Formats: sequence, C-alpha cells, structure tokens
Amino acid sequence: MPIYEYVCEKCGNEFEELVFGADLPFCPECGRKTARRLMSRPARHRDGSGGEERARPGSAGGCGGCSGGNCAGCGH
Repeated sequence: MPIYEYVCEKCGNEFEELVFGADLPFCPECGRKTARRLMSRPARHRDGSGGEERARPGSAGGCGGCSGGNCAGCGH
C-alpha cells in the first residue's frame, strides 16, 4: 500500500494519498476523481556525520558527470 503523489487535473491541487491497487483517489480540494500520479523525487538522507546529503545507495544519483551510483570523482 504505497503512498503516491498526485495532481488534480481539474483544480491543480497536489496531494499525497495511500492507494490500494490501481484505484484513483478523490481530490481532497474539489472532490473529483480526476487526479494523475506524479513522478516522485528520489529519497535523500544525510550520511550521519553532519556531511552533505546523498542519494540512497543503489539509487540513481551522482554528479552531472556520473551515470548514477557511486563515482570515484565526486564521491556520490
């Protein structure tokens, strides 16, 4: 039962909703069932030492010169 991010096609309201299966949620603002699922941003976390924020291991990330994952050049 994942939580997805949606935008209502009718009123433009953005909201999160816990969904079951392929159900489309009702917009909490206007009550219509015209929402479309948004692309979620990647999860971020701190490395625990007060350092910079990094992408979760195994997720796409890195600097502009990386294709994702770990990069010896920038440490991402």
